[in-house]
Amino acid sequence: MKRERVLSWTKTVLVVLVCCMVTAGFARAEEEEKPTADLTVSLLSQYIWRGFAFSEDSAVIQPSMTMGYKGFSFNLWGNLDTDPVGDLDKWNETDMTLSYDWAAGPMGFSAGYIFYALDGVEDSQEIYFSLGLDTLLSPAVTVYREIYHAPHWFITGDISHSFALTGKMSLDLGAQVSYLISNDKSAYPEVDDDGVVEGEYDNFHHGLLSAALNIPVSEYVTVTPEIYWSFPLCDDSESLTRDSGISVTDDKDNFVYGGVSVSFAF
Repeated sequence: MKRERVLSWTKTVLVVLVCCMVTAGFARAEEEEKPTADLTVSLLSQYIWRGFAFSEDSAVIQPSMTMGYKGFSFNLWGNLDTDPVGDLDKWNETDMTLSYDWAAGPMGFSAGYIFYALDGVEDSQEIYFSLGLDTLLSPAVTVYREIYHAPHWFITGDISHSFALTGKMSLDLGAQVSYLISNDKSAYPEVDDDGVVEGEYDNFHHGLLSAALNIPVSEYVTVTPEIYWSFPLCDDSESLTRDSGISVTDDKDNFVYGGVSVSFAF
């Protein structure tokens, strides 16, 4: 039954993406577009995802490859933990993302599907839709829906700005807030300070501040030092992050982490 539901959702995503291609294709028909490719390898001090810590006291290496053409993109991303917690393999996650981006005036849209292949826990699948505005601070809202197991909604609001510097360098600053609506208390519970489950989580979750300095070293290669601060937005989020067992840490809800990425793009 679950498999049939997943296949149904997957078909729906594919239909939506095809419809998006058709409706947006006329506006792009006269544009000459070339395929794009990006290979990025990041070395970070910790793996933090949506406010949860998935590594502790070890560096992580996260390679990513993206290929795009006429609004469509395919991305592969992985996580290698140099000293994983517990019985996890060092290579413990591989994600695949299929997406389509299009624009209508100052509005930008994106829709896609993400498959998370995970070590130690059940795999995950999401669909998402994003709306952004080409205006001051580039505000954007993205809605994610888990469709495989542990059903929940995850909604983010983002603002960002890029400052041009000397030597073709740029400084990117960003801020994000999120809201989590869980439909499964065994996955994302509302818990008290003692870790007692009180129900399903439905509240603001985490905030994220980021800064990245893009340093071009050649026509195709860019080196980017980056730093992040992830923090809970409310008391319920503090308890979820610290006491629910999702994070590999059990005594922290604030995380400052960072590192450097090297990108080859054309």
